[in-house]
Amino acid sequence: MATSSPEKVAVNGIRTALGIGGVVALIVGILILVWPLKSAMVVAAMIAVYAIVAGLIYAGLGVFSKSMSGWARVGHIALGVVFVAAGIVAFSNLGMAVAGLGIFIGYVIAIMWIVEGVVSLTTLSGASSKGLTIFFAIISIIAGIFLLVSPIFLTGVLWLFIGISLVVLGILQIVRAFTFKSL
Repeated sequence: MATSSPEKVAVNGIRTALGIGGVVALIVGILILVWPLKSAMVVAAMIAVYAIVAGLIYAGLGVFSKSMSGWARVGHIALGVVFVAAGIVAFSNLGMAVAGLGIFIGYVIAIMWIVEGVVSLTTLSGASSKGLTIFFAIISIIAGIFLLVSPIFLTGVLWLFIGISLVVLGILQIVRAFTFKSL
């Protein structure tokens, strides 16, 4: 019976992990590109399931905890009810949940881009390339403002970009799995 060296076992484990990760990324990316709305609904449903499970856990902690104060127990129960209600509302109309999630994500990204542009302008005095920093700041602020005006459209574009990225990264990860040789 031949024994494998620890390095060979580790390399095979890494190759397997890279391959599985690549295949999962590739499949999810293809699903996003082929069925963007349905895949977004699956994500919304997963978030709704999470909300219901987390809500039940919070409520359970509030009801059954012996170490929490009265107000902490009430807070946990109330939070649990809010989470469960949010999950149920999301499940009742997944299309609206997707739109709401898309708008929320769009606004968050828009604010981040605007802040990032402003922050980059504050670092202008220490920047080695002032022109590039100003260009980046302007593009970042404009992109953020554009996303604030049309969050659902640009969130859809970002969703498709995620799908394309997952396909490309999945393929690259699969190639890495087959070409990975040593630690």
